[in-house]
Amino acid sequence: MGYENIILEKDNHVATLTINHPPANAINLATLEEINKALDDVEQDGETRVLVITGAGDKGFSAGFDVTDAANAHKTGPKGQQVWTRIDRFTKPVVAAINGFALGGGCELALACHFRIMVNTPKAKIGLPELNLGIIPGWGGTQRMTRTIGRSKALEMILFSKRLNAEDAAKIGLVDMVSEPGKLMDDVNEFARRLVERPPIAVESVLRAIDAGLYHGIGKGLEVELEGTKVVSRSEDAKEGFTAFLEKRKPVFKGK
Repeated sequence: MGYENIILEKDNHVATLTINHPPANAINLATLEEINKALDDVEQDGETRVLVITGAGDKGFSAGFDVTDAANAHKTGPKGQQVWTRIDRFTKPVVAAINGFALGGGCELALACHFRIMVNTPKAKIGLPELNLGIIPGWGGTQRMTRTIGRSKALEMILFSKRLNAEDAAKIGLVDMVSEPGKLMDDVNEFARRLVERPPIAVESVLRAIDAGLYHGIGKGLEVELEGTKVVSRSEDAKEGFTAFLEKRKPVFKGK
């Protein structure tokens, strides 16, 4: 289907979702609805193994909530939390390619992704500055920032509305990798390629188990882990993995 505020492209088992809402790739209700539809597409596509999310242009990943869509704020708030949670719980790896500023809801989107790779440029900053406006992060930022970097650092980031560059964000574990200017998508695509080579059924099972533990506690996580163990043990990928090991070659996983 066609989109007005995003671009969805697919190549070699990798889908790339680009927020294309100039000038700051801010998120309004229409953009959230399009992102949700794109997630339906990627989820149902058996050929897609990894999702990359980035922003159009070279200035920003996303500035967060689109204040020009304030009339829909009562809908955008709950919808943003719901869609970002869907990304957090997605059963295919999601990589944020942070190509510039990721602030407010944009930072919350990055936090919802499983991995974050950020470009190292002077204007590229990441943070949750909502308290400067007398409001709080509302799309999962209070929870996912804490989960990612710990309570005290999360409180410092949120209460003082700190904005970090890529190197400082990497030091506290807010981003996983720093990419130099002009190399971000090359680095992201290489990382995605490595993920694509992993066994899809096992990857999904790991994501489901970790998700269950994070959202429902370790007991549920262990239960889902055991279920996943049974599923992968019956897969053709498991046979391929053991066969390749014995034959001393690289396995070729087909997701079956």
